[in-house]
Amino acid sequence: MKDLIRKSVQELHGYVPGEQMADDGIIKLNTNENPYPPAPGVESALRGIDVDSLRRYPNPVSAALLERIAEMHGYAASQVFVGNGSDEVLALCTRAFVEDGGTIGYFDPSYSLYPVLADIRDVDRKPVPLGDDFGWAMPECYGADLFFLTSPNAPTGMLYPKSVIRDFCRGFEGVVVIDEAYVDFASENCMELAGEFDNVLIARSLSKSYSLAGLRVGYAVGPEPLVEALVKLKDSYNLDAVSQALALAALQDVDYMKANVARIRGTRDRLSVALEEKGYTVYPSETNFVWVRPRGIEARELFAELKARRILVRHFEGDRTGEFIRITVGSDAEIDKLLECITMVCK
Repeated sequence: MKDLIRKSVQELHGYVPGEQMADDGIIKLNTNENPYPPAPGVESALRGIDVDSLRRYPNPVSAALLERIAEMHGYAASQVFVGNGSDEVLALCTRAFVEDGGTIGYFDPSYSLYPVLADIRDVDRKPVPLGDDFGWAMPECYGADLFFLTSPNAPTGMLYPKSVIRDFCRGFEGVVVIDEAYVDFASENCMELAGEFDNVLIARSLSKSYSLAGLRVGYAVGPEPLVEALVKLKDSYNLDAVSQALALAALQDVDYMKANVARIRGTRDRLSVALEEKGYTVYPSETNFVWVRPRGIEARELFAELKARRILVRHFEGDRTGEFIRITVGSDAEIDKLLECITMVCK
């Protein structure tokens, strides 16, 4: 019998999300979720949804949400694409800007979905290894059809200077997607580059800073031809009516988001100092997580010990990442409990 599944799919190793445990007693510091609820207007919008309206299809381009995003960033609505999470934006970019037999580039280490997206498209991966300190330097004569430039980067939390990113975009012949999923926690962003170059898209998510990971809403901003390409490829109704309404409510209260971000950044700094005082190596973070090399205990062992105490952090196997754990910045109470457990484990 003929094999019905494409060979590349049979060989594919899919993306592995952070562990999700259905247990209210778990302190969950492994998936970079916001520890605080979304803006109050989100709950009001949810209560105001007419159930009868759900029998109709949603707006196919998320028009009201698209207009709000355009207004926020100072671009035309035709320069904005709204997606089912920023992951949809990334996936559509691999379909829109990479020919069969083409190449997709990204940092190594970085978001572990990127190589999976390349494998789904059955095109060549072209990773750029980061330095020993996870700094970024492009090799000479580098080229690719599409490059995912993640800043701040994950899992390291490091922000790359806008001037360096601008120079890279200026000289790169393919499409650059600057993935700014964590940028609201950072000291600067690259949104202006979406208007400076004809090959640059800025991708963002409402999952982290806006506390809407459960909705799956993301967007991209950039030149009209690139945005039009994404629109051609998206599902007919890629964002449901409930997500559109709640995301719009969240974006109407940016001040609330900024207040939560400031609170998380304060907790992040306190966590970093406390870990450094224990002799841990903590990389400078511009995100809602910290990238840490433990002292006196292997990262894998610390991960297991914390899990046994009902605290989840993230450990990535691999030569570059196996010595580290990534800790999401939770509430102050959650971080206090984490530090208490680390002290107990590492006596």
